[in-house]
Amino acid sequence: MKEEFSPLKLAKNTANSRFELLVENQTAFIDYKERNKKIYLIHTEVPSALEGKGVSSALIEKTLTYIEQYGYKLVALCPAVVAFIRRHPEWKRLLDLEQSDIV
Repeated sequence: MKEEFSPLKLAKNTANSRFELLVENQTAFIDYKERNKKIYLIHTEVPSALEGKGVSSALIEKTLTYIEQYGYKLVALCPAVVAFIRRHPEWKRLLDLEQSDIV
């Protein structure tokens, strides 16, 4: 993750079922569902003005850190999250192996 994103705080917006990261007064987010101590990451969205700046990677990394910190298992349904985990296989430790085909 780029250093500039390290101090930014991830917000878990339970009302909208999404993890949010406020960057340059714009919100990037990952839609999620939570069930049985599993978090299903469904869709990642980054405002077009922030694309190509590493915001998606920072958002995903912060979300995975949250999942690990609170003892959840991960079901990655979002293509951006799947691609991130393939590039950073150390995060495979969070996967619910019964519901994931990330290799």
